[in-house]
Amino acid sequence: MAILFFGTDPNSGGGNCPAVWVDTDTAQGPELVLQGKTVDAATRSACGQDSPPADDETVIRIPARMVSQIRKACDAAEAAGTHL
Repeated sequence: MAILFFGTDPNSGGGNCPAVWVDTDTAQGPELVLQGKTVDAATRSACGQDSPPADDETVIRIPARMVSQIRKACDAAEAAGTHL
């Protein structure tokens, strides 16, 4: 597994959740890996109106202040995909 770390929420206070990585070694091609707070039941239900999570999926929250880290991870995943 080739996991590339891109950062945590600078306001997390403990250098942990939420966080973003890219896994460049999957059969389907590069994938983003996100760690975040699990949403409450009301949010999960509201999101489920558009895209019901499968049994092995969940809905998480990522603060907007992490957009630049996520953007870098997306760029890296896209670039890795062209090298597979």
